[in-house]
Amino acid sequence: MFWPMLAVAVGFLSIAVLGVLAIRVALEARRLGDQVATTTQRVERAAQDLERSAAGLARSGESLR
Repeated sequence: MFWPMLAVAVGFLSIAVLGVLAIRVALEARRLGDQVATTTQRVERAAQDLERSAAGLARSGESLR
């Protein structure tokens, strides 16, 4: 009777550990998604700034040399 109970306990512990790890992975994936979204917004703002600067430079007729 000892071995079946031990097997059930080990199985339960294994499932509990996998559940905790799954939660940690989900939280890290969400954090990574937030960082990607923030970085995407920063890149878009930088691209818009570059476009505005390039348009102003093109209108003025100056060159970069």
